[in-house]
Amino acid sequence: MTTDAAKPAGAHARVAVVGSLNMDLVARAPRLPNPGETLAGSAFAQVAGGKGGNQAVAAARLGAQVAMIGCVGADANGEILRAGLLAEGIDCGALETAPHAPTGVALIVVDDASQNAIVIVAGSNGEVTPDTLARHEAVLAQADVVVCQLETPTDAVAAALAAARRLGKITILNPAPATGPLPAQWLALVDYLVPNELEAAALTGLPASTPQDAARAALALREAGARNVLVTLGAQGVCALLDGDAPAHLPAPRVSAVDTTAAGDTFIGGLAARLAAGEPALEAIAFALRAASISVTRAGAQPSIPTLAEVPR
Repeated sequence: MTTDAAKPAGAHARVAVVGSLNMDLVARAPRLPNPGETLAGSAFAQVAGGKGGNQAVAAARLGAQVAMIGCVGADANGEILRAGLLAEGIDCGALETAPHAPTGVALIVVDDASQNAIVIVAGSNGEVTPDTLARHEAVLAQADVVVCQLETPTDAVAAALAAARRLGKITILNPAPATGPLPAQWLALVDYLVPNELEAAALTGLPASTPQDAARAALALREAGARNVLVTLGAQGVCALLDGDAPAHLPAPRVSAVDTTAAGDTFIGGLAARLAAGEPALEAIAFALRAASISVTRAGAQPSIPTLAEVPR
């Protein structure tokens, strides 16, 4: 099992992200539409997104040296997404191009209360396979922390987690989107399982919308084999169940939210960056909360993610 240890001064914090890249098509409306309803929107934007891409950008802006493992289409959206990652200083040597699948897209509606509804079309993200991970295992070997989500095929996620565990890396799994319990063998491969309240409920069958409920869900996940469980609760902060400890509630800074689209991804990226730098878990979690609280005060996914200099220390 991987242990967290302080890195020597001047050492790089290296993060590898295995995951999705989407072009986000974002509409703002007064409220989320009901089934069959057409609403008049007030604004539209096309911005880079996808949980993998967002988390890679967040980790890079928040101090890590980042490599991206994923797949885009041979189209304009793919070119834009690749160029955006490169502009952030992210290593795209393991970002492949699918010749016959379009780049993934996300259709997002954001309402006046800053809540959102999202439909994902995987496209080229569905072309990430265990063979993809085998071709780029050297990228995993160079990382301190490996981050995965569930917007790429599950066999690829399993391969990434297994390779990272074999290579002795710290692993973070953001089980999003989650529709039910994870495969039992996965939990032993994950150092930090980070669901939000809805995902924690899907994984356990228990409510997780309050810190108290989230603590019970986190304990159930630990009983199932998870080492560290962090249930993110939006404006309520995080319920943290760390290895061998009792659940702890870390409140989020109070801010005026504009758009919550990439808050969870900012949290994951900040957590990965600080763990890769060797920070203790509670300090890394508190930092990630501060970064996420900044992101919700801005519109958009990747445009909302702060830089290291913007996050109070």
